[in-house]
Amino acid sequence: MNLNKRIYKNELLDGDDIPFADIKQNMQELNTINTLLGGHTITIDGLRKLAAHKRQITVCEIGCGGGDNLAAIAKALPHASAGFIGIDVKKECIDFAKAKNQSNFTAEWITSDYRHVQFDQKPDIIFSSLFCHHFTEDQLVQQLRWMHDNSRIGFFINDLERNTIAYHSIKLLTKFFSKSYLVKNDAPLSVARGFKKSEWINIFKRAGLAHYSIAWKWAFRYLILYKHES
Repeated sequence: MNLNKRIYKNELLDGDDIPFADIKQNMQELNTINTLLGGHTITIDGLRKLAAHKRQITVCEIGCGGGDNLAAIAKALPHASAGFIGIDVKKECIDFAKAKNQSNFTAEWITSDYRHVQFDQKPDIIFSSLFCHHFTEDQLVQQLRWMHDNSRIGFFINDLERNTIAYHSIKLLTKFFSKSYLVKNDAPLSVARGFKKSEWINIFKRAGLAHYSIAWKWAFRYLILYKHES
């Protein structure tokens, strides 16, 4: 596959007719991959960089799935006073997140397209993980503006770099170790749908946003931070 240009083929998970049992297995395997390959570590790093030494923060994830990223944050900040909000368009994912995490931490779970959510009080930090590559560049311009307008401190993004080594590595890894047809199909495709740094710079330029940073992280990810001016 030629990865010089971004691939726009939809992932299977983007469909509306996937049985939830298959979505659940997909989420569980992705959580394992995130844990083993350091994805959760990147998310926690992004939060800490934006939150600095604040004692009280409210964190919102868009495209939260089963809530594993929020759970990782809650576990990493056991002594911090934090509020959590998870937003996902799929009701089954929100129901699963509620049931799975109700004894681990308290959160507000919202079933909605994030664009339709209006907060009574803006969260301090909004973030997404493995979410942006599902969208077109035009959609991401609007997404960045929404995160800007609805956060008090700023936002961060943890997502994939489009990279040939990453593509073939995850394809090989999932072929032998995944039991999910969604993961086998979508994990390599997610890489092919990812972005290069230069493309992120152009998206931020189109969104009219400055004061951001883009850092390459293992394994073939970008941690993108935006912080409002004081």
